[in-house]
Amino acid sequence: MSTPDESMRGVKTLGIKLKPDVHAQLSFIAQLRDGTITDEIQIAIAEHITRAKDDPELASKAAQARADIEREAAARQQAIATLFADGSEPTTGTSRTRRNPKGGDSTS
Repeated sequence: MSTPDESMRGVKTLGIKLKPDVHAQLSFIAQLRDGTITDEIQIAIAEHITRAKDDPELASKAAQARADIEREAAARQQAIATLFADGSEPTTGTSRTRRNPKGGDSTS
């Protein structure tokens, strides 16, 4: 059996503001269903997500977002490939000289 701490891993807490009349109605619905306000909110959110999955406009926006992410990833991969095109790996721990913005050289 899991402890309360284990069952709550990965759970996010969300604070919402409700008008008093909405809170009273929601509380009464929860009471009639032998549940909690949290249960009712989770049911409502699950139903909202289910409806959103069937929304063609939202699906189109998601497809565009995915294409944008893939395009960005491809551009970054190309930048990395170009940066290391000579096949050498970046070196670490070596001393190199760079320009000090105030003039002169500094060693890092």
